[in-house]
Amino acid sequence: MALVSPHGGSGLNPLLLAGEDLIAELKRARSFPKVRVSLREKGDLIMLGIGGFTPLSGFMTHADWQGVCDAMTMANALFWPIPITLSTDSSTADTIPVGANIALTDPDDDSIIATMMVTEKYSIDKAHECATVFGTTDIEHPGVKMVMKQGEVNLAGSVKVLSQGGFPQKYGPQFMTPSETRALFESMGWSKVAAFQTRNPMHRSHEYLAKVAIEVCDGVLIHSLLGNLKPGDIPAEVRTHAIIALTKNYFVAKTVVLGGYPLDMRYAGPREALLHALFRQNYGCSHLIVGRDHAGVGNYYGPFDAHHIFDEIPRGSLETQPLKIDWTFWCYKCGSMASARTCPHGETDRLLVSGTKLRKWLSEGADVPPEFSRPEVLEILRTYYAGLGEGENVEVKLSGHSGR
Repeated sequence: MALVSPHGGSGLNPLLLAGEDLIAELKRARSFPKVRVSLREKGDLIMLGIGGFTPLSGFMTHADWQGVCDAMTMANALFWPIPITLSTDSSTADTIPVGANIALTDPDDDSIIATMMVTEKYSIDKAHECATVFGTTDIEHPGVKMVMKQGEVNLAGSVKVLSQGGFPQKYGPQFMTPSETRALFESMGWSKVAAFQTRNPMHRSHEYLAKVAIEVCDGVLIHSLLGNLKPGDIPAEVRTHAIIALTKNYFVAKTVVLGGYPLDMRYAGPREALLHALFRQNYGCSHLIVGRDHAGVGNYYGPFDAHHIFDEIPRGSLETQPLKIDWTFWCYKCGSMASARTCPHGETDRLLVSGTKLRKWLSEGADVPPEFSRPEVLEILRTYYAGLGEGENVEVKLSGHSGR
């Protein structure tokens, strides 16, 4: 059997230039007006560059934005659940005529990371985007806050990506492109691959979800978010080091591939689950593991809203399908991890395992039950939190490890 096709039905569409084309475009870009992108837009650009957002050719038009917000379809009827847009302030937009080429610069060091031909300038109803995508306009929601801070004018147009934003240098083999994961899956003889999305270190519940998927698939891609998170979340370097320790000690060889992708979290709950499935299709994954409160934050979403939304989209919208798993926990009577579908015992016999609770215990220096997290993982996390308490700049060196 073959891997799932990239989204849109054609091949991958990476927009990253290389070789002489890259040199020539960088030379041209020096004369273009500059627009500095946000961290979220930088991640989107890198995903466009590596083909993660296939088949997009750039940032969305007003018609695309409207269709995605209201019906999760672009103007050409392609399914897409969250707008991929670029914004700037009004004064900058006024200096850029439609049809002009611009240079998009990195928010960290102002280097040129892409060029763009501007085909449209438009304003949006930010509250409408928030209400449709996040299901709320509450400014305390981190995704809402991000949209409301955007510039007043959106710029649409095709892009040429000139940089991977330092991710390959920082993360080495953990940072994998869709073409690389597809080639690796094929070399391992995999066609049925489940993606496990994570922005946290993997605790026992996460381990259980991944192993359930391994039972029914050829293998699992543990795919870590490498972009920005909300304050208090654990950095990608620490999370990755902990995941390496877990898979090395508790997973069968050649059942897991470790990878990372460059996006920031949007915390869009159900809609973000759909986006996660869409770009995992481009990475070659036939399934996405969807557990409790996937891509959620606070109490904005129900625990299984991300399950239900896959049943609400038109059939054929995505090839990648959800692997829905119920609430998971440690059951003392069963003596193992279990889910609400497999365990007959009551709440008093269950230890609910969550990343929020684990972070709280670790930050307070409290004991963590062994049923909650593996000791090798806890050792890494305790070292990280101890460094924070001492005011140290904690760094974790990653080993070259992309699969087992």
